Amino acid sequence: MKRRLVSLDAPAAVGPYSQGIATETHSYVSGQLPMYAQNGVIEKDISKATALVLKNIESILKVNNMTLSNVVKTTVFMTDLADFAKMNAVYETMFRFPYPARSTIEVSALPKGASLEIECIACIEKPPFVKTI
Repeated sequence: MKRRLVSLDAPAAVGPYSQGIATETHSYVSGQLPMYAQNGVIEKDISKATALVLKNIESILKVNNMTLSNVVKTTVFMTDLADFAKMNAVYETMFRFPYPARSTIEVSALPKGASLEIECIACIEKPPFVKTI
């Protein structure tokens, strides 16, 4: 069973997709652009853009009672890997150890002229499996 995640504190989807989808144990957040929900403006500064994208992701996760601490995997799309160190410096402040698994990919273009997009998978924490005899 799946349900749609919708946060008014994050930008609306710019196409035929959901901000996020939740299952019983996971949340899948679609790629988020560095866009302000209030006015649709794209943040160009890579450091501010990274913080904004992760705050947008956190807003979507909150709909399913999750935070960034529930994130297990991210994929970062950047139009210029020369900005990687700046993105990474902000990213590191938003997550805690153990950090999520991550892939970072340089792409030729992103929607609305954005320089950054991040998607993620988050899961609820369950008690460890205990084998009974």
